[in-house]
Amino acid sequence: MGDWSALGRLLDKVQAYSTAGGKVWLSVLFIFRILVLGTAVESAWGDEQSAFKCNTQQPGCENVCYDKSFPISHVRFWVLQIIFVSTPTLLYLAHVFYLNRKEQKFSKIEEVLKAVQNDGGDVDVPLKKIEMKKLKYGIEEHGKVKMKGALLRTYIVSIFFKSLFEVGFLVIQWYIYGFSLSAVYTCERSPCPHRVDCFLSRPTEKTVFIIFMLVVSLVSLVLNIIELFYVLFKNIKDRVKGKQQPTLYPSAGTLTLMQRRWWCFWLIFTHGFFLQATAFKFKIAQGTVLKSS
Repeated sequence: MGDWSALGRLLDKVQAYSTAGGKVWLSVLFIFRILVLGTAVESAWGDEQSAFKCNTQQPGCENVCYDKSFPISHVRFWVLQIIFVSTPTLLYLAHVFYLNRKEQKFSKIEEVLKAVQNDGGDVDVPLKKIEMKKLKYGIEEHGKVKMKGALLRTYIVSIFFKSLFEVGFLVIQWYIYGFSLSAVYTCERSPCPHRVDCFLSRPTEKTVFIIFMLVVSLVSLVLNIIELFYVLFKNIKDRVKGKQQPTLYPSAGTLTLMQRRWWCFWLIFTHGFFLQATAFKFKIAQGTVLKSS
């Protein structure tokens, strides 16, 4: 089994930008899949082909029967599964790195603009543009990347594809060799002279590991589904909360040209009405004073 340290270091960086469900999923991936696969499972399948014996002396018969019974080794199949399941998370991490580079670029430009501002230059407009771009990319005040906008969509897509890969590999595993191993496999394939019986080493032990990896895959799938619904619900909740708290005087940058015209008309109308009402009250008060005098 190859070294998983490079993949482990990359996936470890994702934890800082994941939800609680994502961190639990990463823990399950590290402990119950990569660690178990690299220690116990590999030793159980270490002699799978050499210990696969058939009751014939025909050269090449054992090889073709083994190839028919096991088109791909379970260990290599699970390695492919881990790689495919981890790929969407790595793509999400690439998006995070991209935003971090953007934040560093914005910070350098902001430092230059503030230096010009200290020298008396007028850089309010460029600084405002930098703040708007940071808000657009979900970069907070202290340089931390917040999961919103495009990054949130990338995270949702990564969860969806992780779930899709989990289901796909479970279906493929069931289609190729099911979820249990038999002690005897019957084979009838050239160059075997007749139907032969082939015997597998430690079928019960291997079946236990197959069931274990199946349960871990199902747990990972359930965690992905729960996390997907949690992120979608939180996103909808934040949007509803944002709509329920509108600003009294919205900024000009958030309005279209037609909305600005209507807003100006409304301000003129309401302020004019207020001035007329104040003048009318003043006349009434003045008339009352004159009558009393």
